Amino acid sequence: MEEEVVYPRSASRGRTFVYVLPCRDEDILKVGFSRDPLDRFRTLHRRFFEFFDLDRGLLIQADHLRDARRIERLFITTFAEQQAPAPLAVREAAAGYTEWFRGVSLPAEALARGVCGDEGFTLHAPLSAWMRERFVERSALLYGWSARMLEALEYEYFNVPAPARSGHGEKALRDALDACAALGMEIQALVPGQVLDWYHSDDYFGAR
Repeated sequence: MEEEVVYPRSASRGRTFVYVLPCRDEDILKVGFSRDPLDRFRTLHRRFFEFFDLDRGLLIQADHLRDARRIERLFITTFAEQQAPAPLAVREAAAGYTEWFRGVSLPAEALARGVCGDEGFTLHAPLSAWMRERFVERSALLYGWSARMLEALEYEYFNVPAPARSGHGEKALRDALDACAALGMEIQALVPGQVLDWYHSDDYFGAR
């Protein structure tokens, strides 16, 4: 079953983003760079929109990869004494080892604003606003994708024994809709009525 979540892609030639991504429930944050921040966040945590505090996060937009690398290095050297291990909930393969810091949320924000002010880079803060714009840009794709996912879930429900169902498709669809809800989007305007009914039901197929 298709399980890839349809998060919008933002990659473009040259343009790279340095991200400062605070955790929601502890005073620790991740610094890094990516041409596709949303895809990167998803590799860190499947439900990144809950695990990280997007309202306190930010992006520095650079036109060249070399600038993003330099800015990331500036964060790493500036806060070297505050380095911390990655949270256990973060996927180990994607976590990195030198880009997590504890107790530097305010100075990290100040550093980001200073770099943008001094060098003319675009600052996207809060991160949640930038992310919502990206989701809105690709919201039309969600309608058809969610309908296809629901059809696949229905087929699995009625044709695959419960112990053999992977659950990946259900997680993917629910994650996508939960991400939209977390960003304040009106889900009822983005998906077919059947998908919305499934989303709000505890036993959608069993009740049919």
